[in-house]
Amino acid sequence: MNMPISRREAIRRTALGAAGLYLANSLPFRTWAATPTSKTTGKAKSVIQFWLWGGPSHLDTFDPKPDAGYDYAGPLKAIETNVKGSRICELLPLLAKQADKYSIIRSMTHGNNAHETAAYIMQTGRKSGEHEVYPCTGAVVSLYKGYDAGYTGLIPPYIVLTEPQGRFPEQGFLQAKYKPFATGGDPSASKFLVEGIVAQGITDEQQRDRRDLLHKLDTLEHVIPDNAAMKMLTKSQDDAYDMILGDGAKTFDLSSEKAALRDAYGRTKFGQSCLMARRLVEKGVPYITINSGFGWDSHKNNFPTLRRLVPELDRGLSTLLQDLSDHGLLESTIVCCYGEFGRTPKIDWGSPWNGGRGHHGKVFSVLVGGGGFKGGQIVGSSDAKGENVKSRPVYPQDLIGSMYTLLGIDTNATLPHPLGVEAHVLPGAADAIGSAGLLNEIMKS
Repeated sequence: MNMPISRREAIRRTALGAAGLYLANSLPFRTWAATPTSKTTGKAKSVIQFWLWGGPSHLDTFDPKPDAGYDYAGPLKAIETNVKGSRICELLPLLAKQADKYSIIRSMTHGNNAHETAAYIMQTGRKSGEHEVYPCTGAVVSLYKGYDAGYTGLIPPYIVLTEPQGRFPEQGFLQAKYKPFATGGDPSASKFLVEGIVAQGITDEQQRDRRDLLHKLDTLEHVIPDNAAMKMLTKSQDDAYDMILGDGAKTFDLSSEKAALRDAYGRTKFGQSCLMARRLVEKGVPYITINSGFGWDSHKNNFPTLRRLVPELDRGLSTLLQDLSDHGLLESTIVCCYGEFGRTPKIDWGSPWNGGRGHHGKVFSVLVGGGGFKGGQIVGSSDAKGENVKSRPVYPQDLIGSMYTLLGIDTNATLPHPLGVEAHVLPGAADAIGSAGLLNEIMKS
């Protein structure tokens, strides 16, 4: 026979149930997943990925072919860098002065020419069209270097500045908490309105008043003050408000940076995103993506497009490399820059393309530096016209596996699959696109 309960006990049980439901569905509730096992050593602590969505032309950035003829080289010239024998496009003069801080892979290949599937390949290292959607690199890093691995930062461990970069669920079959937090907003604005953190038209004082009112109206914490679930809920609320009013909000406030440094990055959305990335690294965020946007898909008017985009990339990326170095962060921060593929070497001068380049997944270029990657090196080569790999093919899983290794993530580790399926961090031979191996030639021992 069930014993009757008091009104106070009924309220207590209801409160516990409500708190449990809230916590089970809130992002700050971090204890519900099993802690993954992985290596803990590694030179790198963070990754900053420049995602040039749309596919940048390798001939017009990091692999110029001045002797290939005008129909391939076009009007842009090659310039020397501060590393003997290394040349890049004339639109990258600032990066040319810092070539000793990064290496260029000129033989990246996967052979896929479709935006969505090529992006999936570059982000996961796996073939497209499988029945499973695997997590992207950032989600895997978030798994092994984020909350489950003891990350205590208020800022989510996987950040995208500023718009989502893909057309597939980046967390794949992992839980939603490994999905990146896309900030939205514009860091070059007078106030960086981070999505869900900083509200338009609401002052800090108004936010504090709202918090105080919430605490006055919240009677649950007074009914069960010593309950562990309620304490966790209160802690989650405090963390959220710290993101709005405390150290979290200060991280997204660029006004404390010197004006000269902000000018060096460029007072643009992209340039200030680069500066924001350095601040996030300082806060220990493991993975940051700077999404440059889809404008690199230069089917038409390739050269006017690149004369607008490449100088902005040159300014932001070169300043970031120097800024990281000045702050003693470059050795522990991997910086990588690429899109889903390159562009066709032969230029289409006819109408309506007017000097455009198409999709080209046979061979393209990637920039990598910091975090244990050597600087001043060239890996692999394309042929005389940049159409095919000439030497040392590099596949997406080679790059991703090298990054994992430098981060101390075991490339043989098994990912937690909701159905218990055996799924590894890197693809096995049957699922791999190629088998060239890790980038040992540019990884510091």
